[in-house]
Amino acid sequence: MNFTIMPKIELHCHLDGSVRPETIIDIAKRERISLPSFDKEKIKEELIAPLDCESLDEYLKRFSIPNLVMQSKENLKRISYELFEDAAKENVKYMEVRFAPLLHTRKGLSVEEIIQSVIEGMREAEEEFDINGNFILSCMRTMSVESAFEVVEKGKAFLGRGVVAIDLCASEEEGFCGKFIEPIALAREYGYRVTIHAGETGIGKNVLEAVEWLGAERIGHGVFIKDCEEAYKLVKEKQVVLEICPTSNVQTKAVNQFSEHPISDFHRDGIKVTINTDNRTVSDTTMAKECDIVSNKFAMSAEDYKQIYMNSVEASFADQGTKEKIKKYLIDI
Repeated sequence: MNFTIMPKIELHCHLDGSVRPETIIDIAKRERISLPSFDKEKIKEELIAPLDCESLDEYLKRFSIPNLVMQSKENLKRISYELFEDAAKENVKYMEVRFAPLLHTRKGLSVEEIIQSVIEGMREAEEEFDINGNFILSCMRTMSVESAFEVVEKGKAFLGRGVVAIDLCASEEEGFCGKFIEPIALAREYGYRVTIHAGETGIGKNVLEAVEWLGAERIGHGVFIKDCEEAYKLVKEKQVVLEICPTSNVQTKAVNQFSEHPISDFHRDGIKVTINTDNRTVSDTTMAKECDIVSNKFAMSAEDYKQIYMNSVEASFADQGTKEKIKKYLIDI
């Protein structure tokens, strides 16, 4: 299968992990922002996490440079547009992009201005390319509960206008869900859909709590349900969808190598999986690359791919009209 030309859906992609290196250099030169280097290849070395990265925390260090250039409305709009352009060029038909608004307030932007800017970039890309999208607002687990409430409250006005869901991300500790029960409950009350990063760093029980305590409909990664029978059973029974990111999972050491990844076992056992990039720049990947990895390592058939594509459509937080539109691309497979 030629995944470059096949239609694709992506549900787990971080904006700040997917900034073009040349864009970082261009903005930094224009705004006199200090970088380790202004050479594209050297900046890529700073941005891209190696496959032998030691942990999730080491992987997350790669995000400091992109955030230096994501502190103005103009830059946020540009970076959002370029991400959707890049995805459209490899035939991604629908994409949900997540980002943490509070990381972009260093130069005085309000949360509302930040959200509006990335939506404007997405809308311009939608007009120019054959792609649709939405944004997911991420709350940082390393920040306070009050900060999560702030994101939920200030993002509320954008629900149905480019924002569809809430997320918890960043470094993962055991039992983190208990801290955020109230803000996520408020988000659900307001109409946000819920996807939670969990089970990425060896703690399958976090997935169980994300579903039971936070009402997670989807789980970012979820790899370690393989080691938690209760979480595995719940995910399977409730048909909670896993947003799997193969390359990222090797980099963060959720698995040691691609051949050890449980995505194929999950899929064949009836757990709903989707394929995603996580971070196009930090993981030096594309949706086509991720699909190729799964296809090559686990002999994914055309029927398998169709099922995973449909999992992605049904699990997306898109409106029904968009879902019907992106379902039709399956005819071409």
